[in-house]
Amino acid sequence: MIPMLDKIWFPIFITFWIAAISSFFVLCSGVILAYVFARRDFRGKGLAELLVTLPLVLPPTVIGYLLVVLVGKNGFLGQLIFNILGTGIMFTWQAGVIAAYTVSLPLMVRTAKASIEAVDREIEYAAYILGRSELETALLITLPLAKKGIVAGLVLSFARAVGEFGATLMLAGNIPGKTNTMSISIYSAFQAGNNELAQVLVLILVILSLLSISLTGKFIDREKFEA
Repeated sequence: MIPMLDKIWFPIFITFWIAAISSFFVLCSGVILAYVFARRDFRGKGLAELLVTLPLVLPPTVIGYLLVVLVGKNGFLGQLIFNILGTGIMFTWQAGVIAAYTVSLPLMVRTAKASIEAVDREIEYAAYILGRSELETALLITLPLAKKGIVAGLVLSFARAVGEFGATLMLAGNIPGKTNTMSISIYSAFQAGNNELAQVLVLILVILSLLSISLTGKFIDREKFEA
Protein backbone atom coordinates (compact mmCIF):
# COMPACT_ATOMS: atom_id res chain seq x y z
CA MET A 1 0.00 0.00 0.00
CA ILE A 2 2.86 2.39 0.88
CA PRO A 3 4.61 1.99 -2.52
CA MET A 4 1.26 2.70 -4.18
CA LEU A 5 0.83 5.90 -2.14
CA ASP A 6 4.35 6.99 -3.11
CA LYS A 7 3.39 6.67 -6.78
CA ILE A 8 0.08 8.48 -6.31
CA TRP A 9 0.81 11.48 -4.13
CA PHE A 10 3.25 13.29 -6.43
CA PRO A 11 1.10 13.09 -9.61
CA ILE A 12 -1.84 14.40 -7.58
CA PHE A 13 0.25 17.18 -6.04
CA ILE A 14 1.88 18.37 -9.27
CA THR A 15 -1.42 18.15 -11.15
CA PHE A 16 -3.24 20.36 -8.64
CA TRP A 17 -0.24 22.69 -8.36
CA ILE A 18 -0.11 23.22 -12.12
CA ALA A 19 -3.91 23.50 -12.40
CA ALA A 20 -4.12 26.03 -9.55
CA ILE A 21 -1.42 28.32 -10.94
CA SER A 22 -2.69 28.12 -14.51
CA SER A 23 -6.25 28.79 -13.31
CA PHE A 24 -5.08 31.92 -11.50
CA PHE A 25 -3.60 33.30 -14.71
CA VAL A 26 -6.63 32.12 -16.68
CA LEU A 27 -8.93 34.00 -14.28
CA CYS A 28 -6.94 37.24 -14.48
CA SER A 29 -6.39 37.30 -18.24
CA GLY A 30 -9.56 35.46 -19.25
CA VAL A 31 -11.91 37.92 -17.55
CA ILE A 32 -10.13 40.86 -19.19
CA LEU A 33 -10.33 39.23 -22.63
CA ALA A 34 -13.96 38.28 -22.08
CA TYR A 35 -14.87 41.84 -21.11
CA VAL A 36 -13.06 43.28 -24.13
CA PHE A 37 -14.73 40.82 -26.50
CA ALA A 38 -18.15 41.45 -24.93
CA ARG A 39 -18.01 45.24 -24.69
CA ARG A 40 -15.62 46.40 -27.38
CA ASP A 41 -15.73 46.55 -31.18
CA PHE A 42 -12.37 46.85 -32.89
CA ARG A 43 -10.65 45.85 -36.10
CA GLY A 44 -9.48 42.25 -35.92
CA LYS A 45 -11.86 41.32 -33.11
CA GLY A 46 -13.11 38.25 -34.96
CA LEU A 47 -9.57 37.06 -35.61
CA ALA A 48 -8.59 37.64 -31.97
CA GLU A 49 -11.56 35.61 -30.73
CA LEU A 50 -10.74 32.89 -33.23
CA LEU A 51 -7.14 32.65 -32.02
CA VAL A 52 -8.22 32.48 -28.38
CA THR A 53 -10.78 29.78 -29.17
CA LEU A 54 -8.48 27.75 -31.44
CA PRO A 55 -7.06 25.49 -28.68
CA LEU A 56 -10.57 24.12 -28.15
CA VAL A 57 -10.59 22.49 -31.57
CA LEU A 58 -6.92 21.80 -32.28
CA PRO A 59 -5.56 18.34 -31.36
CA PRO A 60 -3.46 18.48 -28.15
CA THR A 61 -0.38 17.32 -30.07
CA VAL A 62 -0.69 20.27 -32.44
CA ILE A 63 -1.01 22.66 -29.50
CA GLY A 64 2.00 21.00 -27.89
CA TYR A 65 4.05 21.33 -31.08
CA LEU A 66 3.18 25.00 -31.47
CA LEU A 67 4.11 25.63 -27.84
CA VAL A 68 7.43 23.83 -28.30
CA VAL A 69 8.16 26.00 -31.33
CA LEU A 70 7.23 29.13 -29.37
CA VAL A 71 8.72 28.33 -25.95
CA GLY A 72 11.53 26.01 -27.01
CA LYS A 73 15.20 26.91 -27.10
CA ASN A 74 14.99 28.57 -30.51
CA GLY A 75 11.51 30.04 -30.06
CA PHE A 76 10.79 33.74 -29.55
CA LEU A 77 9.44 33.31 -26.03
CA GLY A 78 12.01 30.63 -25.26
CA GLN A 79 14.88 32.98 -26.06
CA LEU A 80 13.22 35.80 -24.11
CA ILE A 81 12.78 33.58 -21.05
CA PHE A 82 16.36 32.36 -21.34
CA ASN A 83 17.67 35.93 -21.49
CA ILE A 84 15.67 36.86 -18.38
CA LEU A 85 16.12 33.72 -16.28
CA GLY A 86 19.34 32.37 -17.69
CA THR A 87 17.71 28.99 -18.31
CA GLY A 88 14.94 27.47 -20.38
CA ILE A 89 11.67 26.11 -19.00
CA MET A 90 11.17 23.13 -21.28
CA PHE A 91 10.58 19.92 -19.31
CA THR A 92 9.73 21.73 -16.09
CA TRP A 93 6.49 22.13 -14.15
CA GLN A 94 6.40 25.74 -15.38
CA ALA A 95 6.10 24.38 -18.91
CA GLY A 96 3.17 22.33 -17.66
CA VAL A 97 1.54 25.55 -16.44
CA ILE A 98 1.93 27.10 -19.89
CA ALA A 99 0.35 24.06 -21.53
CA ALA A 100 -2.53 23.97 -19.05
CA TYR A 101 -3.11 27.71 -19.39
CA THR A 102 -3.21 27.52 -23.18
CA VAL A 103 -5.82 24.75 -23.36
CA SER A 104 -8.04 26.05 -20.54
CA LEU A 105 -8.12 29.78 -21.36
CA PRO A 106 -10.80 29.45 -24.11
CA LEU A 107 -13.25 27.89 -21.65
CA MET A 108 -12.96 30.86 -19.31
CA VAL A 109 -13.18 33.43 -22.10
CA ARG A 110 -16.23 31.91 -23.78
CA THR A 111 -18.13 31.31 -20.54
CA ALA A 112 -17.32 34.69 -19.01
CA LYS A 113 -18.05 36.52 -22.27
CA ALA A 114 -21.54 35.02 -22.46
CA SER A 115 -22.18 35.98 -18.85
CA ILE A 116 -20.96 39.55 -19.33
CA GLU A 117 -23.06 39.97 -22.49
CA ALA A 118 -26.10 38.92 -20.45
CA VAL A 119 -25.66 41.91 -18.11
CA ASP A 120 -28.15 44.66 -18.98
CA ARG A 121 -26.22 47.57 -20.51
CA GLU A 122 -28.81 50.04 -19.19
CA ILE A 123 -27.42 49.40 -15.71
CA GLU A 124 -23.95 50.30 -16.96
CA TYR A 125 -25.24 53.45 -18.68
CA ALA A 126 -26.91 54.49 -15.41
CA ALA A 127 -23.58 54.12 -13.64
CA TYR A 128 -21.88 56.29 -16.28
CA ILE A 129 -24.53 58.99 -15.81
CA LEU A 130 -23.88 58.93 -12.06
CA GLY A 131 -20.22 59.64 -12.69
CA ARG A 132 -18.67 56.20 -12.57
CA SER A 133 -15.81 55.48 -14.95
CA GLU A 134 -15.86 52.43 -17.19
CA LEU A 135 -13.30 50.69 -14.98
CA GLU A 136 -15.33 51.38 -11.83
CA THR A 137 -18.51 50.23 -13.56
CA ALA A 138 -16.85 47.03 -14.73
CA LEU A 139 -15.39 46.21 -11.30
CA LEU A 140 -18.38 47.26 -9.19
CA ILE A 141 -21.32 46.36 -11.41
CA THR A 142 -20.66 44.33 -14.57
CA LEU A 143 -18.30 41.67 -13.22
CA PRO A 144 -20.21 41.13 -9.94
CA LEU A 145 -23.41 40.61 -11.94
CA ALA A 146 -21.56 38.16 -14.20
CA LYS A 147 -19.78 36.40 -11.33
CA LYS A 148 -21.64 33.08 -11.62
CA GLY A 149 -20.59 32.68 -15.24
CA ILE A 150 -17.05 33.66 -14.34
CA VAL A 151 -16.93 31.11 -11.54
CA ALA A 152 -18.39 28.47 -13.84
CA GLY A 153 -15.67 29.27 -16.38
CA LEU A 154 -13.04 29.01 -13.66
CA VAL A 155 -14.31 25.59 -12.59
CA LEU A 156 -14.29 24.34 -16.18
CA SER A 157 -10.81 25.77 -16.78
CA PHE A 158 -9.46 24.15 -13.62
CA ALA A 159 -10.96 20.80 -14.59
CA ARG A 160 -9.50 21.10 -18.09
CA ALA A 161 -6.08 21.87 -16.65
CA VAL A 162 -6.30 18.89 -14.32
CA GLY A 163 -7.02 16.55 -17.22
CA GLU A 164 -4.52 18.01 -19.70
CA PHE A 165 -2.26 15.40 -21.33
CA GLY A 166 -1.03 15.90 -24.89
CA ALA A 167 0.38 19.42 -24.79
CA THR A 168 1.83 18.86 -21.32
CA LEU A 169 3.59 15.67 -22.43
CA MET A 170 5.22 17.43 -25.39
CA LEU A 171 6.18 20.60 -23.53
CA ALA A 172 6.95 19.38 -19.99
CA GLY A 173 7.70 15.72 -20.70
CA ASN A 174 7.22 12.73 -18.44
CA ILE A 175 9.86 13.08 -15.75
CA PRO A 176 9.05 11.04 -12.60
CA GLY A 177 8.97 13.23 -9.54
CA LYS A 178 9.08 16.41 -11.64
CA THR A 179 6.46 16.65 -14.39
CA ASN A 180 4.45 13.41 -14.25
CA THR A 181 0.90 14.69 -13.82
CA MET A 182 -2.04 12.34 -13.21
CA SER A 183 -2.93 12.03 -16.89
CA ILE A 184 0.66 11.32 -17.86
CA SER A 185 1.03 8.87 -14.96
CA ILE A 186 -2.07 6.99 -16.13
CA TYR A 187 -0.54 6.64 -19.59
CA SER A 188 2.79 5.49 -18.15
CA ALA A 189 1.14 3.02 -15.75
CA PHE A 190 -0.94 1.55 -18.57
CA GLN A 191 2.14 1.21 -20.79
CA ALA A 192 3.98 -0.54 -17.95
CA GLY A 193 1.06 -2.87 -17.19
CA ASN A 194 0.46 -1.32 -13.76
CA ASN A 195 -3.33 -1.41 -14.01
CA GLU A 196 -3.83 -0.91 -10.28
CA LEU A 197 -2.12 2.48 -10.29
CA ALA A 198 -3.85 3.48 -13.53
CA GLN A 199 -7.28 2.56 -12.14
CA VAL A 200 -6.79 4.58 -8.95
CA LEU A 201 -5.73 7.70 -10.86
CA VAL A 202 -8.53 7.25 -13.40
CA LEU A 203 -11.06 7.02 -10.56
CA ILE A 204 -9.74 10.26 -9.04
CA LEU A 205 -9.96 12.09 -12.37
CA VAL A 206 -13.47 10.78 -13.04
CA ILE A 207 -14.64 11.99 -9.63
CA LEU A 208 -13.08 15.41 -10.22
CA SER A 209 -14.73 15.63 -13.63
CA LEU A 210 -18.14 14.76 -12.21
CA LEU A 211 -17.73 17.36 -9.48
CA SER A 212 -16.75 20.05 -11.98
CA ILE A 213 -19.71 19.25 -14.23
CA SER A 214 -22.05 19.32 -11.23
CA LEU A 215 -20.70 22.65 -9.95
CA THR A 216 -20.80 24.23 -13.39
CA GLY A 217 -24.39 23.08 -13.92
CA LYS A 218 -25.45 24.56 -10.58
CA PHE A 219 -23.92 27.94 -11.38
CA ILE A 220 -25.49 28.07 -14.84
CA ASP A 221 -28.94 26.96 -13.59
CA ARG A 222 -28.82 29.49 -10.75
CA GLU A 223 -27.88 32.27 -13.16
CA LYS A 224 -30.79 31.39 -15.47
CA PHE A 225 -33.16 31.32 -12.51
CA GLU A 226 -32.04 34.70 -11.22
CA ALA A 227 -32.17 36.15 -14.72
